[in-house]
Parts: sequence; structure tokens; C-alpha cells
Amino acid sequence: MASITIFLSTLIILFIHVQATDHKEVAINITKHFNFPDFTTPKTAHNLMLLGSSTVDKTGRVQIPDTNPKDVDLKHLAGRAMYAYPVRVFDPVTRTPASFKTTFSFQLETTRSSVASGGGGGGGGGSGFTFMLAPDEFTVGRAGPWLGMLNDACDEEYKAVGIEFDTRENVEFGDPNDNHIGINLGSIVSTITVNVSEFGVDLKNGEIQRAWIDYHGQDRFLEIRLGSDSQGYPTKPVFAGKLDISEFLKEYMFVGFSASTGNFTQIHNLISWNFTSTSRASLRVPSLETCESKIITGNGGGDGGNLNGFFIFMSVVLLAIVALVSIYYNHKRGREKPNKVAMLPEVKERPRPPNKPRRFTISEVSSATRCFDELHKVAHDERGDAYRGTLLNGCQVVVKRFSVEYFKSHGVNRRHVCKQIKAMSKLRHPNLVPIRGWCFDHQETIVVYDYVQNGVLDDWLYGIGVLPWSRRLKVVRDVAHALNYLHSQNHAHKNVKTSSVFIDVSVRALLGDFGFLMPGAESNRLVEAIGQPTDVFEFGVVLLEVVAGRNRYRYRSRTESSSESNLESDELDSDLLQWAWTMHEMNKKERLVDERMGLVLTLDQAVRVVDIGLLCTLKENAGRPSMSEVTEYLKFETEIPELPSNRPVTLFPYTSTTQLCGNPYMCASFK
Repeated sequence: MASITIFLSTLIILFIHVQATDHKEVAINITKHFNFPDFTTPKTAHNLMLLGSSTVDKTGRVQIPDTNPKDVDLKHLAGRAMYAYPVRVFDPVTRTPASFKTTFSFQLETTRSSVASGGGGGGGGGSGFTFMLAPDEFTVGRAGPWLGMLNDACDEEYKAVGIEFDTRENVEFGDPNDNHIGINLGSIVSTITVNVSEFGVDLKNGEIQRAWIDYHGQDRFLEIRLGSDSQGYPTKPVFAGKLDISEFLKEYMFVGFSASTGNFTQIHNLISWNFTSTSRASLRVPSLETCESKIITGNGGGDGGNLNGFFIFMSVVLLAIVALVSIYYNHKRGREKPNKVAMLPEVKERPRPPNKPRRFTISEVSSATRCFDELHKVAHDERGDAYRGTLLNGCQVVVKRFSVEYFKSHGVNRRHVCKQIKAMSKLRHPNLVPIRGWCFDHQETIVVYDYVQNGVLDDWLYGIGVLPWSRRLKVVRDVAHALNYLHSQNHAHKNVKTSSVFIDVSVRALLGDFGFLMPGAESNRLVEAIGQPTDVFEFGVVLLEVVAGRNRYRYRSRTESSSESNLESDELDSDLLQWAWTMHEMNKKERLVDERMGLVLTLDQAVRVVDIGLLCTLKENAGRPSMSEVTEYLKFETEIPELPSNRPVTLFPYTSTTQLCGNPYMCASFK
């Protein structure tokens, strides 16, 4: 049967090959069109992707940066709003860019803080709004003069095309003034700049502006018109000329907008957007000329046709002989070994979407990490090692490889862990690190995460430099949203700590490095019962770490005063949670605040976050809130319950008596 299948398949391939000689290529147009009169329709959520600090406000406008909550610091933020699906903008066969037309209305609002500060300036300034073609749908560029277009992680292969509407003069980038447009080709330095003041346009006057951008791909010709939305279509373009963008295009790219703030804070509002593109493609279709017409007209006949027929005839005869011989030997071999099981051909997996979590083979993971090279190791704990890797498609990932010895020594059911990994890989949230896949091969248990460029919160809190209070507050709010989502889906993180919080290029916090397992707890009901309260307890400690700028354990020199932490003078380890409760009893919680932040903080907010952190460490039956309540408390719009005057005798993450404590810090009682 196998030989017959091979024989028939070969004939079909041969037939297709012969038929292909009578095909010809036909050029067709591929058109893509979408329209957003505003951004309030239900389709907006599916067709528009918001990245970084961006949102759709109550009036139906896309707003960059996100001004909610109202007390957020709007400086040094970046965001994007992209059409959620790739658009064909380049024909790789003819090397021809697509033609596209787009019009959009926007409004640039200068905030009071900018007016008060004189607009910032210097290298930290640089607010602007950019229409762009980007190669992916997940990168957010740097804030300030980089306009959210590019960041330090973008290499030479990251090709982007942008048309910026810039309201800051950055001399280092060659800006002509603080009221211009620029055409950026793969760089933040504009290839072409236009002073729009010469055309009677003021981008900073707060009026609604409208832009018309028309690009002719075959002619490589760009035309840009700009003016007040109330005055209609301008008669004269602000720019019209030859421009070849083909070197900076991929076949499919994402279309949208990016914007940023620096010291100069500005609200960039996108009010409406219409886009149409047309690209050329080659389609192979059968020739209208048939064999019969060739014979009648005499075209294509002659010796060439006889030779083709003879070749096909001899090929069929040869294949038939090979098939018969193969059948004979297979039949003879089958009689000699009647008990041998016939191997069925491997069933090919159906193609998956590129970002859908999937199962990786151990060879794929090993190749991505260079055979788990020590040079690629980025983290280590008792549960296993983490490696940075690159998949064959170029995607950067982090590979978490669980230790076989840890599973054995703690009696963890590996099958239970694998089931949890698959379940949590389906979760998607802006503040969760996406799980790209897993590998369960022999004794290996591996999770593959997306790589987050800016490292972990540990590096920002305890490394070089000082994270300002506004960023710290945003980080804890982001983590709270992530945990609240997990709990709403009946999951628990089980590994909440500062080293599990990752920071992306827009200083957005993403919670990753899920625990998946809890030693000694194999019951789903038990894990759910203790996992979520444990998350709340650990998050409370993270809040204290973020405010204090120090780890939950810190080596304390003998020269430090012992009265501050209420410990014996010979004790060297200063427990942050114990110290926080002591400062609460002494009504000196402001002493917890990281002094390195100086005066650039809101002390009342920091003390309130300390109160929320202490509240999270109460016993379950004595006032510990849920994550949904904690999220509301962190908005500073809801009063928090009053804390007890003294710390509890013991602080357990949960009240179970089943001896499930795997973390000695959480289970140790205070003196």
C-alpha cells in the first residue's frame, strides 16, 4: 500500500508539474480599507491595539499618554495605538511599495505642568505624535524625543517608517523648530523636515488638526497636506516629492500611531482615522490556451510536443516498474515477519497562529539556549534555572527549566504542574508576561516566556540609579491589576516577589515567573484556598519593598541602632515586615520611605501604600483584603480599613494547619 501511495503521489506531482508549464502570472491588486469615525464602537476593541501608556477615553478618543488615574505623572511616557492586523505594504517580487491613503484628525493639548515648567526642554524634552508603519505589534519605543518609535532594543533589522508631528525642537536630532513635521526612515533623525509655520499651521494651539497622507507606491511619490479640521481640504500640500521607502518595508507591517512625553507633558488625542492601501501581487492562473487549440493551430507542436509526450510515457512506465518491484519485496518481507507492526506515517500538526502557545520539543528549546549554555543563564532559584534564548523565527524568549531534583525532594506531582502550565498559558493580560509555550520531554519540565527587555524590578530598586516615586506607584498598580485578573480567573501566582516583576521599555510592569507548584499541595481546592491569600500576603511585602527601596531581608551592620527595628543588638538581619510594623506602632511610617528619592515624591501616597502593604499581611480571618479590594485601595479613591495598633503575634500567609508553608519567611512567627 505504501508503494502504491508513493506511486500515485508521484504521478500527481508530475501532472502538476506539466500543467504548471501552461500557467502564467497575472498581476492583481490587494486592497485593505478600514475606518474609525471615532473609537467608541464595539469593533474598536478588536481592531485597535493599545500599547504602553495609551487608552480610549470616555469621549471616544485615543489618548496618549493615559491620564487615568488623574494623579499619574505624565512625564516620560510612551504609547502606541495600532491597527490590530498586519497590512500588506510591499511586494517582495517586484520590490514595489504599496500605495496608501490615510486621513486622521488629532489634537495636541499642552498640560498645566508643561506651562508651569516652561515646557521642559533640553534632552529630556520632546513630545510628538507620529503616524508610522511598524514591523511588529508589541514594541513600544522610548519616551521623550524618541516619540515612542524606537528604543534601545531595536536593532538594525527593526525597520520603521514614520511621519512625525513634532512640537519640540531637539537640536541633536536636527529639528528646525518646535512646530514641524518630519519624515523618519528607520531612524529617529528625520530624513526630511518641514516647518509648518510657513503654511499657517500651529500644532500647539489646541485646535483639532487633520492630516492627509497620500503615497503612490509605483511612482515613489509622497504628498502630505495638513490644516485645521474645520477648514477642510487644504489647497496646497506641506510636502510633495519623490520618496522611496521600499528599503524600510517588510511585506506585512502594522499601521498606527505612536506618541511620547518628556519633561514637556502633552496629551496626544487621535479623534478619527481612515486608511486605504492597495498593493500589487502576482497570481498564477492556468493559460487560456488548451492542448486542442495547440494541435489545431499548430502552435506549440512539432518535435517538442512529441518529446514531452515520450518523456511522460517513459516516466510512467519506469515508475510502474519501481512500484511493482517494491510491492513484491514488501509482500515477501511481510511473509517472513508476520508479527511486525506496520508504522503509520506521522500525522502532521495543523498550522498554528504565530503567537498561540504551543508545545516545544527539547531540541527546539536546547537550540534556542545554545544547549542551556551557562552564558545564557539569567536567573537561578531552588526551583530551577532561567535562560535567555532566541527561537528559530527570531523571537527572544526566557526559558524556565524546572529542577528534577526539586520535584523529587518535595514530592511534587509533575503531571499536576504540567496541567497548570497549560491552563495558565491561555491567560492574556497587559500586565502578565505571555507564556509562549512549554516542553514536557522525559523528565524535563520547561516553560517558555516572552522576553521583556528592561529586566526585573529588583534591578530597578536595588541596582544603579533611583526609580522615582511616580514609576514605583505605577509598577505596584500594574502588578495589582495582574494579580486581580489571575484571581478572577480562579488562578493563583504562587511566586509573587520583586524578581518576578518585569519592566518593559515603557516602564510597564508585567508579572511573570509563575510558581505553578506548591510543595505538598496536590489538591486543586486546597491550592485555590491557600494560593490566592498567599498572593495577597506576598504582594503586601512587595509594596513595602517598593516604598522602602530595599529587600525584605537586609544585612544590618552592628553599628546600626537596634532601637529602630526593635531587635536585639546582636541580630544582623533586619526583617522589613517586622520593621514596618514597628514603625507603625511608633507612628513613624515615613521612616520607611526610600531616602534616595529625595523630595520628588508624595509622602502621603507613600505612607498610604505602606498601610495597604501592612493590611495585606493581616491574618485571613482578621482583615486581609482580596486583590480586587487592594486594587481599589491603590487608586486612592477608597478609604482603607484601620490597622490594628499593634502587629499580630504571628503573621501567616494563611490560617491552614496542614503545614503547607514552603517559605520560611512567611511561616516564621515574630518575637
